[in-house]
Amino acid sequence: MSHFRLTNAADAQVFRISPTDTNYFAVLFDRQQDEIENIFVVEIFTVGGATPPNEHTLAHEFFYVLHGEGVARCNGKEVSIRQGDALLLHPGNEHLIRNTGSGKLYTLTVMTPNEGFAELIRSGEPMALDEEDLRVLSGS
Repeated sequence: MSHFRLTNAADAQVFRISPTDTNYFAVLFDRQQDEIENIFVVEIFTVGGATPPNEHTLAHEFFYVLHGEGVARCNGKEVSIRQGDALLLHPGNEHLIRNTGSGKLYTLTVMTPNEGFAELIRSGEPMALDEEDLRVLSGS
């Protein structure tokens, strides 16, 4: 195996877990592609979109806001998040992320360890990034 793999979000496989979900994922690195025990994605939330409330038994989940603004809720407490903010959620805490901005919310999301997240994402429906996604993720 190579000591590194370079990828670009524009080349990533993109999935939405459920047809009714308002967030979707561009998979950058995961077990299937890279034989690693964590997952790195760009998570994209449509206007008003949110994750369903969820928690992880073992995994820490990290969000770095690339573009947009939203709210993170953990165990009933809410904090505003916006571009440049980093958020770490510890295992065993119910949480959700919600887009409160006028445009899409983009986060770099990392789960360590994967705890089945990559497999869940890949079991969803394939999608493609749209022009807005490509513009935001390329920094144009």
